[in-house]
Amino acid sequence: MTEEECKLVHDTNDEGLRRFTHEHPKVFAKFTAADCAICQALAPPFEKFADDAPYRGILFVRLDSGENPVARQLMNERAAPFFVSYLQGRMLECDTRTTEAEVQAQLDRLLALMPS
Repeated sequence: MTEEECKLVHDTNDEGLRRFTHEHPKVFAKFTAADCAICQALAPPFEKFADDAPYRGILFVRLDSGENPVARQLMNERAAPFFVSYLQGRMLECDTRTTEAEVQAQLDRLLALMPS
């Protein structure tokens, strides 16, 4: 296994997100902003979910919306942290989440879906 494959959460950019969503059946993305207190508060639970056995089939990625134009465009209408679920390259669910329970609920909905 390469070092990249061993990472629990992959920091990426717009191009990497496109690649990941097409290479992996299930992707859970967190869009963050540098000045976002909630983003910082939800960082430990996001890392914990990435390491939890039930979610091992989901690729976890993180993007800084300030550094990625596509991410920034998605964030224009919503506040950080913004979470997006992808199934086989398609965006399924996207919204601002402010609690660990909300993040886990979205993640559980993605987990329940079977790739077609």
